[in-house]
Amino acid sequence: MLDRTYPAQVCSIARTLEVVGERWSLLIVRDAFLGVSRFSDFQRSLGIARNVLTQRLEHLVAEDVLEHREDGAYVLTRKGRELAPTLHQLMKWGDRHYPRPGGPPKLTLHTGCGGNVDAAMVCDRCGDHVAQRDLEVVPGPGLAAV
Repeated sequence: MLDRTYPAQVCSIARTLEVVGERWSLLIVRDAFLGVSRFSDFQRSLGIARNVLTQRLEHLVAEDVLEHREDGAYVLTRKGRELAPTLHQLMKWGDRHYPRPGGPPKLTLHTGCGGNVDAAMVCDRCGDHVAQRDLEVVPGPGLAAV
């Protein structure tokens, strides 16, 4: 198994990767942003093995990225919600450099006017800088091509 820590690295990116750099972690956080909160729903959405999902959820809870509530729901903490701009940037980077046939699978829209929000968080319709709370993620044309 590969070492998931970077003890020789004096680097904020390396420290961040120790928390969310494993291949499933950011996808779990992504799903939490999209409203997934139950173990079975994460498993269904991701197609991940139960034991792997259990380990990743426990890790994200231990790192205070997710909270595991008494009702069984996993919800983002403040620390977890702060990953939103990073996820948005990764999505836009992937759309630009690894486009899907038919277009992006998800669109980020400005809830104020419905315009598309770019990687710089600027709305292409009204030109406003869009706050994360005013961003809506909806199915895009590339989702149908799956």
